[in-house]
Amino acid sequence: MMSSILFYGLSTLLFAAALLVILSRNPIHSALWLVTAFFAVAGHYVLLNAQFLAAVHVIVYAGAIMVLFLFTIMLLNLNKETEPQHSLLVKLAGLVAGGMLLVVMVGALRRSSAETASDLATVHSGTVGLVETLGKVLFRDFLLPFELSSILFLAALVGAVVLGKKELGE
Repeated sequence: MMSSILFYGLSTLLFAAALLVILSRNPIHSALWLVTAFFAVAGHYVLLNAQFLAAVHVIVYAGAIMVLFLFTIMLLNLNKETEPQHSLLVKLAGLVAGGMLLVVMVGALRRSSAETASDLATVHSGTVGLVETLGKVLFRDFLLPFELSSILFLAALVGAVVLGKKELGE
């Protein structure tokens, strides 16, 4: 019962935040509403017992990506005078494309069944998604690819430092 209340509460928050991202006139406010939407999605991950995914989602999206968005907004220095004005035809084409996307999404959701959602709920009710389980699988079944990827990242880091370093003589 409590998980249903949390689910519907988070879903309502997510829907409202997504609408406010689109409808806000100020780009900074839109970015902040997007952070709220990211936190609501992280809450859904916690409800699905995927705490690690929720933490990574908050760190990567609500942290790093939003810093980049805000940095870009500040660099662009958006104001109404430099904003291009679109014709009525372009606005109508956007409305038609959005309506067609809505029809496709409703059609896809109509075909999905409630049994699929209940099957997913039973899969996620155990230890799936916990950091301990992820660590065991990662270091038991995928140890070699994990270590190879860490060597690849180390090589990329060293290459970036070498390329970014100025010559000593200059």
